[in-house]
Amino acid sequence: MIAGGLTETTPATPEIQEIANTVKPQLEEKTNETYEEFEAVEYKTQVVSGVNYYIKIRVGNDCYTHIKVFKSLPHQNQSLTLLGYQADKSKDDELMGF
Repeated sequence: MIAGGLTETTPATPEIQEIANTVKPQLEEKTNETYEEFEAVEYKTQVVSGVNYYIKIRVGNDCYTHIKVFKSLPHQNQSLTLLGYQADKSKDDELMGF
């Protein structure tokens, strides 16, 4: 993989769901929403000075939100950070860098 490039879309794993769950409160604060359903469906990664995760989340009623989460390098000892999100997505919308 090229540094800075996005990987292929991959089905979400329990680890990806845990990352999504960790930043869920940050997303709810930014969107002023409370998500009853919050299921990671698929993801892509991007290697930077750490890893950016682009995750497609099903938030109910065939509504999806794409989130971008930064995971720092282990020695930096920082918590996961929600860098951005794109709301009002559909199941068929492709995860893209943003």
